[in-house]
Amino acid sequence: MQIRQFIDSIGRGAPPRVVLFCPGKAPFGKEEWEPLLVDVALKRLFDAYVDPSLQDMTYSVLYADETSPGDIAQEARTFPFLAERRVIIVRNAERYNGMSGEKSSPLASLISYIEDPAETTLLVLVATQIDRRKRFYKACEKGAVMVECPQLDDAAMGQWVREEAKQRKVDINGAAVAELMDRAGNRLSDVQNALSLVVNYVGTAGVITEADVRAACADVAEETVWALTDAIAASDTRKALTALHQLIALNRAPDEILGTINWLVENAYRAMPETQAPAPKPFVATKVVKLGQTLGLAKLKAAMALCTRTQFNMRETGVDRNLALEMLVIKLSSGGAARKRAAAGR
Repeated sequence: MQIRQFIDSIGRGAPPRVVLFCPGKAPFGKEEWEPLLVDVALKRLFDAYVDPSLQDMTYSVLYADETSPGDIAQEARTFPFLAERRVIIVRNAERYNGMSGEKSSPLASLISYIEDPAETTLLVLVATQIDRRKRFYKACEKGAVMVECPQLDDAAMGQWVREEAKQRKVDINGAAVAELMDRAGNRLSDVQNALSLVVNYVGTAGVITEADVRAACADVAEETVWALTDAIAASDTRKALTALHQLIALNRAPDEILGTINWLVENAYRAMPETQAPAPKPFVATKVVKLGQTLGLAKLKAAMALCTRTQFNMRETGVDRNLALEMLVIKLSSGGAARKRAAAGR
């Protein structure tokens, strides 16, 4: 079952006993997992099947990397107190991909539960990755409602934007929808944030045009991000550091800035004609194409690895995070300079 179909079914009759949210086959150029739709489904499940006055006794959110499978199974078999059913959400269920399903495995008790679930519990498993060869997945195929959660194709995303706009009591024309999607990309959370910006921008006008999208989505932080991209592509370390310091001054968290830099490098890689990766949206591609041409394929791969190492250092060591970002920007911008010098030498 697809995620939107499942969302529409919530509240219509008795809920299933076990649900697995997992990645699904994505449309061309999209990704296999859309977290915002999963969050929407979880909220609707809560609204439909949890009495807020009994929430502490009938609703639990557990994490597969913190709670043992045996404890989750035991919790699911516990009879609800003063309510018709319990609702249990288990996040990070992708952890079960690396566990054996044999009888001696810690996972065996949870698999046994999935095969014979309690009538008084709704157990929801959320796995951002899935291994279809594993016994956990095969048990869910038999005993659970399988809900695939890929990103929406462009037509479905456009419909989603129009429905969201309608809920906010504004109209949005087709050109504005296309411009919004080009600017925001494939992730619904980014599209939702962009739509919020535009709705606030138009205020009481009640109609969103293509010009409104261009004006509202070009905020200071976004322009600074593109300035950072251009500076790295131009091998201008001074300007790149200036743009970085401006982002810091705009109260952007170091982790957020690092995520943005990694996103820029990743999209520059995807925009390269030599790669087989899905190409980024046209608006993004035009912004990062020069960065890709400057660094080249090999250095883009190295840059993605460098971002990963920087993230590890920021989270696992005592390094100053702003200093770590400065070093990353210096290495990226100097990488382009080295490539230009090598080309000039030839």
